[in-house]
This record gives sequence, C-alpha cells and structure tokens, in this order.
Amino acid sequence: MLALKLLASHLTREEGADTKRPSIDARVLSRVTNLFIVKKPIELKLDDRRELIIKLETVEKVYDIFISDDIDLILRKSAAEQLAVIMQDIKMHAMVKKLCLTDKIIEYLNECVSQDGEVVECLVQPSLTLLRKVLCADPVLRVSLSQQPSLLTLLFRVSLIFHEDCTVVTEVGALFCLLLFDEVSRMDMWSDNPSNKPSSPSVFSLPVSVSRRYHLPVHVLGHHAVSPYSIVLTLSADCLALKPVSDMLRIAWNLSWYHGSDNLLKQMNSETKIQEFLDTLKLSTEDTLTLKMTHTASGLKDCLHSIVQAAAHREVRAALTRMSFYLLNDRLSFKGGTGPCGITLKSLSWHTTLNRFLQVLPACTEDEKLLIDIIHFLNKLLKEQRKNVSVELLNWLLELLLRHSPNPLLELLVLTESQAREEADDIRTAVRQQLQKELVALFNTLLLSSVALTDRKCLELFYVFQTQLALKLLQCLRVTDAPHFYGLPSLERTLRGMAHLTAFPGWSSHSPFTKPLEICVKYLSGLLEVITSFYVEHGGNAMSFMGKGVTKSTVLCLLHLSHEMMAQAQSSEWMSLWFLPLRSHSEEHATTQQGLAWLIPLWVDRDPEVRFTSLGLGSALTTLETGCVALANSCQNISGGLWGTVVNILLDQSECSMVRREAAFIFQNLLVIPMPSVIIKDYTWQGPCVHDEDSGLSLIGKPALQALLYHCHFYEHLNQMVKHCYLGRYMFDLNCSALNGTSEGNDLNGLDDSFKFWRAPSRMSSQDRDPSSLSTLETMVAASSASAELQPLVLCTAPLPEASHDPFVAQGQHETASPRLPHDSSLSAPLPRQCVFVTPPLLSAMCSLLDSLLATTPGDTANAFRQARLIELLCSVADATLIETSVQELRALLPASLPVEHTQAQVSFLLEYLSSLSRLLQSCLVVDPDLVVQDELLKPLITNVIRVLTICTKDISDIELISAFYQTWTHLFNLLAALLRKAGPASFPSITMGLARYWATVVDMFCRCVGLSSTCPTLCTASLQFLSLLLTEEAKTHLQDKDKTSLCHSPTMASLLDKTQESQKSLEQLNEVILQCYEGRSSRDVLKRVAVNALMSLLAVSRRAQKRALKAHLIDSCVEQMKHIHAQLNLESLRPGRAALKKKEDGFIKELSIAMQLLRNCLYQNEECKESALEAHLVPVLHALWPWLLMDDSLMQTALQLLCVYTANFPNGCSSLCWSSYGQYPVQAAHRGAPGSSLMLCILKMASQVPLENTAVQQMVFMFLSNLALSHDCKGVIQKSNFLQNFLSLTLPKGGNKHLSNLTILWLKLLLNISFGEDGQQMILRLDGCLDLLTEMSKFKHKSSPYLPLLIFHNICFNPANKPKILANEKVISVLAACLESENQNAQRIGAAALWALIHNYQKAKTTLKNPSVKRRVDEAYSTAKKTFLNSEETPLNAYYLKCLENLVQQLNSS
Repeated sequence: MLALKLLASHLTREEGADTKRPSIDARVLSRVTNLFIVKKPIELKLDDRRELIIKLETVEKVYDIFISDDIDLILRKSAAEQLAVIMQDIKMHAMVKKLCLTDKIIEYLNECVSQDGEVVECLVQPSLTLLRKVLCADPVLRVSLSQQPSLLTLLFRVSLIFHEDCTVVTEVGALFCLLLFDEVSRMDMWSDNPSNKPSSPSVFSLPVSVSRRYHLPVHVLGHHAVSPYSIVLTLSADCLALKPVSDMLRIAWNLSWYHGSDNLLKQMNSETKIQEFLDTLKLSTEDTLTLKMTHTASGLKDCLHSIVQAAAHREVRAALTRMSFYLLNDRLSFKGGTGPCGITLKSLSWHTTLNRFLQVLPACTEDEKLLIDIIHFLNKLLKEQRKNVSVELLNWLLELLLRHSPNPLLELLVLTESQAREEADDIRTAVRQQLQKELVALFNTLLLSSVALTDRKCLELFYVFQTQLALKLLQCLRVTDAPHFYGLPSLERTLRGMAHLTAFPGWSSHSPFTKPLEICVKYLSGLLEVITSFYVEHGGNAMSFMGKGVTKSTVLCLLHLSHEMMAQAQSSEWMSLWFLPLRSHSEEHATTQQGLAWLIPLWVDRDPEVRFTSLGLGSALTTLETGCVALANSCQNISGGLWGTVVNILLDQSECSMVRREAAFIFQNLLVIPMPSVIIKDYTWQGPCVHDEDSGLSLIGKPALQALLYHCHFYEHLNQMVKHCYLGRYMFDLNCSALNGTSEGNDLNGLDDSFKFWRAPSRMSSQDRDPSSLSTLETMVAASSASAELQPLVLCTAPLPEASHDPFVAQGQHETASPRLPHDSSLSAPLPRQCVFVTPPLLSAMCSLLDSLLATTPGDTANAFRQARLIELLCSVADATLIETSVQELRALLPASLPVEHTQAQVSFLLEYLSSLSRLLQSCLVVDPDLVVQDELLKPLITNVIRVLTICTKDISDIELISAFYQTWTHLFNLLAALLRKAGPASFPSITMGLARYWATVVDMFCRCVGLSSTCPTLCTASLQFLSLLLTEEAKTHLQDKDKTSLCHSPTMASLLDKTQESQKSLEQLNEVILQCYEGRSSRDVLKRVAVNALMSLLAVSRRAQKRALKAHLIDSCVEQMKHIHAQLNLESLRPGRAALKKKEDGFIKELSIAMQLLRNCLYQNEECKESALEAHLVPVLHALWPWLLMDDSLMQTALQLLCVYTANFPNGCSSLCWSSYGQYPVQAAHRGAPGSSLMLCILKMASQVPLENTAVQQMVFMFLSNLALSHDCKGVIQKSNFLQNFLSLTLPKGGNKHLSNLTILWLKLLLNISFGEDGQQMILRLDGCLDLLTEMSKFKHKSSPYLPLLIFHNICFNPANKPKILANEKVISVLAACLESENQNAQRIGAAALWALIHNYQKAKTTLKNPSVKRRVDEAYSTAKKTFLNSEETPLNAYYLKCLENLVQQLNSS
C-alpha cells in the first residue's frame, strides 16, 4: 500500500500532471498490483545475420514515413510495424541510431499521454516494440535512459491507459526490465574479471536470483546462480565440536532416523528403549523437552495433563498460558486457516478438563483469577475459530451457560447483595471488574460466532441463551454504580454487551416466564434513564463527563430495541413509551413536555457515529405514522421544524455520507404518509408547513413541500452530490504521511482498515429486503471497534473542480472538509464551492428518496428531474466495470489483493445503488417515459445492466454477497421488463443487441436464475417475466415490420435461440429448467403462471424449444391433462352445489386454457409436433370437450386457435377432424349437449349459428374452416352438410354503405380457399345464384381484402370444365373485362389473367370475347401497358400482366 502512495505521489507531482492522462485516482491505481504479471512473456533474443537482407535506402524511406506528420496515421503505424520487423536484425540498429529513432518514439509516447492523445494511440504498440529492440542491443542507451525518471513515469502512464491491452502492457513491462535491471545486468559492474575486448553489444542477462525473485514479463538469460561475492567458509573439525552445531545435528539425525517428529515422540514415550546409534547422537533431556514443547499435539496434551494433575492455581494458569501461546502461534503462522492447535483441540477432550472449573462459583480471589484466565482462553479460541466454529464447542458452552444453579458464568455478571455490601479491598475489586470484563467479552464473541449457525440443536440453545443473557444484562444495568457517577467502565461494558445482543432479531422472545414486550419495555426504561441522566440533562457530551462509548452503545441499543418492539408488538401503542418529559434549562418553571425531543440533540452530537445511529433511530421510529407525528410535534420549537432539520442535515455538504443517508431515510418515511394539498381541519398529518413573513402566506402539504425543495435548492445540491460521488474502495490524502515523515501509527489517512468504523450492510436475515429499509438494520458493530474513537479526515482546503473525483480520501471514514455549518443556517444559502465526496450508499438512499418524491408529486418532480438532468447523472454513476473488477478479485484471491471484506463491502454498496436506481427508473417510466427513453442514456444504461446480469459469481463463497447479487439482478430484470412494457419500440433493439453481445453468458445466466425457483423465487419470476416480454416484443416488432424492408441486420431472438451453435447445450438446459418450473408446481402457484407465459413465448419463437418440448413429452402430457380435466369436469357436474361447482369449474377452465395455449405454440409451424399431437388423439379429446367449450367464449377462442395452428399445412390433421370420435378416444363425451359424429360437423354447425355480435369466435371459426377448405376430405364433409347454402343467404349493403360486412369477407375468404381445388370450384358452381352474388359483391370494397370475388372468378376460370358456365354468365365476363379499366394494377392483373385463362385452348371463348366492348378494352389496356412499362422499371408482376394482354390480343385477332 505504501508503494501505491509513492506511485500516486510521483504521478501527481510531476510537471504537467494536470494535462496528462489518465487522471490518477484509487480506481486507476488499484489495477497496478498485478498489472505486469503477464501470461506470455516476451523473448528478448535478436538475430545477427551475416548479410543484410533489406537495403539501407529502404530503411530510410520507411523511417521517413514513420516520422512524417503529413502522412496518415494508418501508414505511419504500418511503417512502425515494418521497422520493428527490420530491427530484429542487430546489424540494422546502427542505421536507426543516426536517425534519432529513440527521440521520436518518446515524442510519440508523450503525445499519447496528453489530454488529446487518443489520435496517436495506434502508434504506441509498434513504437514500444521498436524501443525494446533498440534498448536490448544497446547497453549505452539503456544506461542513459534508465537515469531519466520522466521516461519511467511516461511508460507507467502508457501502461495505465492500455491496461486492457496485454500486448502493450507486456511491452512496457519488458522496457521496465531493461531499464530498472540494467545495472544488475552489466558484467563490468560485478564481474571479477571484466573483459577488455571491445566486443559486440553484450546480450542482456540477469542473475538467476533476480529471475527467481520476480515474475518477469520477459524470457531472459540467467547467470551466476551463486553470487561471485559470496564467501564460502570451509567447515573445520572444530566447528563440529561446538554445542549449537552438535545440538542441531543430533536433533536432525533423530528426526530423519524416525521419519518425523510423530514417530520420534512415540519412541520417546515407549517403555522399551532400543539403542540404535552412538551415545553422542542420543537426545538429551533438554532436547526431549524442546521437541515435546514445539510439537503442538504433544504440547497441548502435556498442558491438559498438567491441569488435571495441578495442585495449585499457579500450575493451571501456567498451562492455560501455554495453550494461549499455541493459539497465538496458529494465528501468526496460518492466516485465514485453522492451524495445528485448532485441529488438535478438536480431537482432545479438553472440555472435560476445564469443565470442573466452570461449574462452581469462585470462593476466593485466586479462584477468580483462575476463572479469568480460563474465560480469556475460551474467548481467544472462539475468536480464532469464528469463521469455522465447532458446533461441539458451541453446544458445550451454551449447555454450560444454560445449566441450573449454580451457573457461575451468568451469575457472576451481577454482584449479589452480600458481595455488594462487603467491604472489598482494591485488589479484589479490580479482579472482579476484570472478571466481568472477560465475561462480557466472551459473551460478545459467542454472539458473533453464532451468526452463521445452522445446527438445529445449537440454534435452539442459542435462542434461549439470548433471552437469558438479556435479562442478566438488564440486571447489570440496574445495579451498576449509581447514575450520578461519571465515566463508569462497567456501564459502558454492559451497554456494549447489550448492543451485541440486541442486534439479533427475536432476542427477547425465548423466555418461558417473561413476555417479549415486557423485556423490551424494561430495556427501554433503563436505556432512556441512561440517556436522560448522562446526556440530555447535561446538554450533551459537550458538557457531560461521560465517555462517548456509553452514548454510542446506548443509542445503538435503542435502535435495535425499536426494531424488536416493532416485531413483538401487536399495535403501534408502544410508541408512547418512548416519550420522555423534557425540562428546559433556561426556564426553571417551564412546563414539561412529552415527546421525542430528547432524540434531537443526538442528531447534532460531535461524534459522527452517534449522529448516524441516532438518525437511524429516527428513521426506524418514523416507519410508523405515530412516530412521524410524535417526532414532528417534538420539533415544533426548532427553526424549520422536523422537515427543515432533516433537509438541513441531508444537504449539509460538510457532513459525512452515512449521517446524510439516515436523514434521507427519515425524509423518505415522512413522504410515505399521504399529505393534503390544502389545509384540512382535524387532519392528523399536514406535512410540511411554510410561512412567508413578508407576504403572510402559509402553505402546507404538497405545495409547502415544493416550496421547501425550491427554497433549499434541493435538486441543485443533489446534482453536486452525484457529480462528487466516489465509487472506489479507498480514498487517502495526497500529502502522503510516509513522505512527510509522520509515524505510521498516526496515519489516519492511509490505506488502513478504514471499514472497521462502518462495515458492510449487515444481512443477517435471508429475506430479500428493500434497500430503502436497510438503514436501521445495518448497525451491527464489530467488537474490536465498539470503543474505538473515530477521527475525522481533514481534506485539503483548496476548492475542488465541479466534476473532480479525488481518489485519495478514505471511503467509510468521515469526510469532514470544513467545520460543520450551524444547523440554524439558512437553507437557501448558495452552494459551497468546496464539496465533500459522496459514497454510493448515500446515493442509494437519495434514489429511494427521489422515488418517493416522484410518487408524492409526480409532475413537479419529473420536471425537476428534466431540468437538473438528474436521471442522466445518476445513470452515469452506474459502472459495471468496477463491479466486474472487484468480483474478479474475489474469485482470484491473489495473495497481494486487498482484504476480502473490503472488496465485498464495495461490491455490496455498488449493487445496492443499482437496485435503488433501477426502482427509480421504473417509477420514471410509469410517470414520464421520456425521462429514460433517450438514445444517449438508454444504450449505455442497457449495456451496463446486461453486463451486471452476466457477471459470473460461481466462485464467490460469501452467502450474503450472493444474496445481494440475486436481489440486484431481480431489480434489473424488472427494469428491463418495465422498459419493454413502457418503451418497447425504443428499448427493444438495444436490449437485443446487448444480449447478443454476451449471448452465451446470457443463456447461462437465465439457466441459473430460473434454476433458483426454490431458493430465490423472486429472481426466477423476474427473469421469466423479462424473457416472456422480450420474446413477445419481438413478435410484435416482427408483425409490424413484416411488410417493411429493414436495412439493419441486428440479430433477433429467434436467430439467437435457433442458429447459434456455441450455446446449444445451455439453451437445451434453459428449456429444461423452464419445463421443470412449469411441471413441478401446482396450478395455484404464481411461479407456474410465470413459467407458462415464458414457455409459451419461447415455444412460439424457437424451433429448438419445440424440439426439446417434444422430447420432454410436453404434447403428450398436455393432452393427458386435457383428458383429466374433461373427466373432472364431468364428475363435478354430477355433484350438487352450484357455488362450489362454479369455483372448481373456473380452476379447471384456466388449466384447460393453459394446456391448449401451450399446445398451440408448440405445434406452430412444426410438422413433427403436429404428428405427435395426431398420435396423442388431440382432435378426439377436443371433440369430447366440445360441450364445455361452447359454454365459454374465451375457451372456445383458444381451442379454435389451437385447431387453426394444428391444421395449417397439415393435411393429416385436417382429415382427422372428419373422423368419428367414438372408437378413437375411449372417454365418452359428457352429454350436456351431445356432439355430432365428428368435430368437423360441430364446427360447421357452430359457424352456421354464431351470432353476429360474437365477432372474435366467428372470425376464428371461419379462419379454421379456411384451413380445412384446403383438404379434400374436409371439402367432402362441407359439401355433404350443405353448409355453403348459408352463403346465399348473406345480405348485401344497402343505401350509401359501399363496404361489405365482416361476415361476408370471412365467407369470401373461405370460398377463395375452396376455389383452389377443382372439386371446390364445382361446389361453388353448383350453388344456384352464387356467380351472380359474387358479381354483385365485386362492386363493393373492403379495406383488407378488396378483390376476393375477382380472385374466386380467376381460380374458376383456369379449369376447362368450368369455362362454359363462366362464358354463359355475361355479368362475370363484364366484371372481368371492367377490371382492365380499373385504376388498381392488382385488379388489372386479375382480370387479364382470368380472361387469358378462359380463351386459352378454348375456341368457343374467342367468339364470346370478340365482343367489341371486351376487345376494345383489351386493346386499350395493351397499348396503355406498353407505353407505361416502356418507361418504368420492369417487375415480374408487370411482365406477367403484359404477357397476359399480349396473348389475349393475339387470340382475339386470330381467325
């Protein structure tokens, strides 16, 4: 970390640092640690050819191109690459030395790191390669350049700019090796016999020790495995006689002889002693004792044996001290893991050994001292095993603590009456205080060790212990030295223990004798007594002598207590228990007032943690309406009231972020309660009140809120907060203390454990909590920092530029830039030039606050957002790169990486911000989509969202962090779904392109999220809803654009799902998990409905999904489900009770509809699936269900849609409708209304009887019949049923109406499909008056299908058998001839083609068509067509039309 400071100092203090790239901050420097550890080191070897391959003139020309400023950069880059190839030959180096190549390269690098250096970035990589090859062969130049610090910092800046380009980073690393190790590499500096020969340039090589020590980015020759200056002393015989040497040899000999210390100790402890070597090699008594002591298992056994055999307290205490040293050795030697001591203790029965000392009360001072040592050892052991604590150890401790009297460990917390009355000397008093201190410390460690417990027995014991400890600590609080004494260590110790205990939810609910709320009330009474006695009545800690640890722990306990009371109380009546009488000091006889006024002084305490915690308490109390009212009433005597006070703290630029964050939560809670827009009498909550003394105007409620926000420049302050948000992990002072000579221990601004004051959000509960409610739940205080004094970090007082992001101030420390503004200062003061940095958790709270403001006053807040450009600024803070980098650090776990807890905290903060931002954006989309739907905002936002969704968390073991990821992903999926709902056309292309870019990872992400249906159903639901909406939006886009010619070739979801090969296995897995999510749940499960929608959308789009569903037997299962529903419906219909029957029927109807919709989408354009449905007897099942379908129009519509899809381009399916159901399907239909002999007849019957007002079902019926009309078998059934006679009964429009009815159009489409076959044409011609009716219908128009009658005539004319009947009908001929004079080209083509079909190979037609009227129209149409098409682009349709007319003219003109 010191190296980072030094680097930062060099880079920021060099000349012109403000004009160079990159801007140095902690995020940039965090990449440095492993920057030059490369996967493929460079080979430094150069060639030394005998002959020159390239002419020197050519080299000069290439060099001239490289240095010319007039030539394009692409050509200069190419020239540099060619020079790099040429410089591989050492003989070419002399040429470029004369041309000053090195100076030009350094000039290019300086230009690259300048502010506008992006233009020359393409020249950097070949230039670095050139410089590396020149330096490798020129020792003189290496010496010269290595003495230039500016070149080293220049190269370092280049590596920071190109940190993602491994080629450039490797080249810079190679140059650093050549320059920094130049002195070590030179033979003449260290060789004993330097060569005097003027040889060719020496090969760059390094001592072997250097290559072993450093991870070099180059392959380099090595020399001198042993330094030539090392002195090798010859071993004389006298040395062997020395005692240290002989001792070492003796022990080494014995360890080797017995193959390790374990076997040696066994031999030493055995009764049989075998002499196997000389007496000089035999271990002495000292050696034996040393081995036993240094061997952990043997030493611990010896300690336990000493305790068992001890005759005095001193021996036991000495053994415990030795055991403590073994624990210390583990901690120093095995960081982050369990050492030999911890492993050995798990196998030894040490519990029994110590148990006898813990079951009796101490009778004297020596007993108490011994008990202190034992408790101290247990505390150390628990701390060492906190990450992997033994369940056996916890069970033993908890059972010991919960045993019946005597129970020394709990009973010693509280002095008995006799102990309190007796006169004890100072030594005994000190020992008892130390004993109580160790007991509280042990209980605190035990509480922290039990956070991750999963053992059921241990958990039950722990719950009971919590409540028992709570009652004991309450007694301690009651009997602690009288409250008029100040600075009591016992009081602070008790309160710290309470703080640890009350942080656990449900701590008061496990007592068999006392109700939880009663315990809470007693706690509240005692804690409020402490606050009033030591704080409020003495004017805060500015006038009180009480230690600030007491205040801090008391307020923290009150915060935890508020949540416990909310959970345990049945109503909000407990709020009145928090009210205290408060007497004013200025007026002795002033009346006392009830309320929460005692809380307000804590908000302005000088300790930031007290301010933070007390505001958190205010946030907790204001979650209830009674709390808001009580707090507002308590602030009536304060200028600005509660609203003004909270806004003042929130916008105080000199306040630290965590304090302002809690103020934001209070503000948000105040907005939750509905407030009026005008004054309403007897209304409980009036909201803010603003009074203008000049005009006398008063505002309350929403108008007052707007006035308050305008008056305090709320949105301008928020704008500055966003601009000064710092996303890094650490911030530290630019004036590095290491450089200024200050001691390291006093360096509060360095890279120390700055998070010890504010840990990551406590996520003890596995529930997915809303981040807006996290404020008062994140107050778990580490035991090591409970009494640590927090020093503010003083920044440089120079004004900061508006958009600067100073990287050197410790995040989590308290960013105090100047003395805090007085709280009665005007809220309308101008924005200060000097801004303190803002942390992501504060911005998260601000996003939640803005969300509430948007819900309270939508229009005004949206306008304010637009004017301040807040949405753009807030979205610009969201950066997926930082989260990706941090997650990579967590997965890699490099030795040199920062503490894991700090990285996890940073990721948690960033994820929390993304969650809050996504909810705010969803609200914006509801209120005003234009706030979000902007190209410059939407594309980067969607890219960032998708990158966060595709972050791999596979190797992250922290459960809480994984839970944070799941929660954030849920909100991000909801945001993408909201974008598709509210702004589908604008957001869909960006979302699709973003998904396509990371498609393989996206599919894996969907598989993982859907697979979490049991553990995280909200994430599963959100991901499935988004997938369903995405596929639905694509279908909409496809329908809208199917007639348009799209110029963009952006990928579609269909192509990604079906045409990508690399993610085929993942796609199959996705289909499988969605099917499992659908099939494995009950019909009432919400998740099943979501899975159904996603599955239906997927089946409609993806052929692979249909294939997978077929393999999974989805079609068979759906048909079987329909059979089962049919049987259930029939069974329920026989039972009495209409109300219950109706409810059950509705459930079955829904299931039936879902099954048919799944089948519909599965069969869509898939013949293989249709064959499977045919084999599963789909049509007989539908036939059996027909009476039930007739009772529900929506169900009938779904069934008809299924039949339409099933019969489309599937002749076998069409034929199956003509079969009789009996014999095909074993389950007989319920006889509510007996169906016909086939489903086809049922359809025809319904089509004849459908009322006109039921247009949806009517349309689906005729669409279905249009499909069937293409089947020969179905046309036979239609003909036999005389169904077509209904066409003749249609009525034509009358009066001024010139449009055909929808029913008529449906009939015409059906007849058109019938007319495609010869048998169908005969059916039409057999209808008496059909041709005349079609002729009349051709005179009317319809928007969607204007030429249906003409197309029917056109089809009939192509059959030779039909031509006589057509020619015999003069009306049809006149209609076809009139088409040639139509203004519409489609009508012209239809008429010409029909007339040509009539006259083709039919001599009688010539006579009829040679009618002057017809022939004139043909001639005119032909001449017009020739003139028109001669000057226009020829198309296939136009050519066909001209060909028809040519043939007509030829036929009519021939004899």
